[in-house]
Amino acid sequence: MATVQDLKRRIRSVGNTEKITKAFELVASARLRRAESRIDAMRPYADRMLELMGITAQAAGSVRLPLLERRENVSSVALLPITADRGLAGAFNAQVLRRAFALERELRRDGVEVKWLASGRRGRSTLTFRRYELIQAWQGFSERPEYADAQAIAQRASELYANQEVDRVVVIYNRYKSPLVQLVTVQDLLPIPEKVIERSEGEAERADLRSDFIYEPEPEQILERLLPVYVETELYRALLESAASEQGARMTAMRNASKNAGELISNLTLAMNRARQAEITQEILEVVAGADALTG
Repeated sequence: MATVQDLKRRIRSVGNTEKITKAFELVASARLRRAESRIDAMRPYADRMLELMGITAQAAGSVRLPLLERRENVSSVALLPITADRGLAGAFNAQVLRRAFALERELRRDGVEVKWLASGRRGRSTLTFRRYELIQAWQGFSERPEYADAQAIAQRASELYANQEVDRVVVIYNRYKSPLVQLVTVQDLLPIPEKVIERSEGEAERADLRSDFIYEPEPEQILERLLPVYVETELYRALLESAASEQGARMTAMRNASKNAGELISNLTLAMNRARQAEITQEILEVVAGADALTG
């Protein structure tokens, strides 16, 4: 049975841990608010980009561009899981990697070769530990990604696709819904889905943006330049969503840890009081027994 001193040390240790988890929770909460504001600021840009693609695609008509090319026989697919650089975020990293490995198994069953890209230290280390060969990995910006980070990833993915090293590029990441809910999302990045062009054209029509523009250079050339920017924008949005999800998951995990620590401290305090009471009772019994021995 643990002594009073042992229980005091345990209570002190758990109390220190509780202070750390509460501090992590506060930091994650502040970072989450910043991440949410960055997502809100980015959405108008992404919407405008879709409108501009719709206008240009209408003017360009039917064109053959590398990033729009769909290959009949898909023999190689690049998977890009977006994870965090740090842990202490509950199941945030595990659920992305679990979905990526499930998708890998599905593709391999269909005879498709799977190649790996990775964003985030956790994803890179897990893939390396499992002895997967990585084409390239990026890390160091999961909590606060910049547009340049998305550009670097998009450029490499576009090179792989344009050079026919892969026939499809898929991104797996956590989409932010709330601090308690992060949805694992699987998104085809390349080739650019036809529904994206169709949706952007429809939005352009609803917004009455089919005015008579004078294009310089030709619409086909403008569209060719817009498509890589679209890929960068989609990756940047995924990185921002993942960053917000990471902070939400970490805040929730640290809140649960603090709650569990509080409950453990209560149980240990109760056990310590019982142990102290038992010691006092034992001392009283010893005193009474000693007095009886002297009077007897």
